[in-house]
Amino acid sequence: MPPITDWPADERPREKLQLRGAEALSDAELLAIFLRTGIRGKTAVDLARDLLKEYGTLRALLGTDHERFCQSAGLGTAKFVQLQAVLEMSRRYLRETLDRGEALCSPDDTRRFLLAQLRDYNFEVFACLFLDSRNRVICFEKLFNGTINGASVHPREVVKKCLLHNAAAVIFAHNHPSGVAEPSNADKRLTRQLVESLALIDTRVLDHLIVGDGQVLSFAEQGIL
Repeated sequence: MPPITDWPADERPREKLQLRGAEALSDAELLAIFLRTGIRGKTAVDLARDLLKEYGTLRALLGTDHERFCQSAGLGTAKFVQLQAVLEMSRRYLRETLDRGEALCSPDDTRRFLLAQLRDYNFEVFACLFLDSRNRVICFEKLFNGTINGASVHPREVVKKCLLHNAAAVIFAHNHPSGVAEPSNADKRLTRQLVESLALIDTRVLDHLIVGDGQVLSFAEQGIL
């Protein structure tokens, strides 16, 4: 297999990205750019394809732990640290789209942010976006952690947090480790309890979002809020 430098320019991952944009690259090509170099007998693209085959998906590779990551050919602690930095930068980039100062007006930005924050946990996490009277983000907090099957959420503590942040409105979110973004009866009961509790302090509940594996369900859009 000839080295990537001998490939036609429009087939080399870096040049292809510059010419056509990152969205034109396959998972293997994007991963090859991150890897930078291959190993003996394999180009970075070949190595990237082998890694994707080994892990099954790009997300599985990016979400693996340090020990498992370092067991794969061509990877190691330096690459793992670099990857964690890239992932954290992407989370912070998405967080900046929800920074205080602009009204929260893009459901897609909210979904992307919550996916990045919550979907990779293997236990349930209940979180809240606190908003001011103009629907600008005050802050985002992960309030309760649970198990793979659920998290104990205490309405009284949610009320206290809303008062602490002087929130005029909130958006709730929690993940489903199963990957299925469908509300359970317990989810619906909890949401009703929270709506009723927060109404006593004039804090509006704008939505409750369930984060699954690559998808987010909105209670408001489903008409069950």
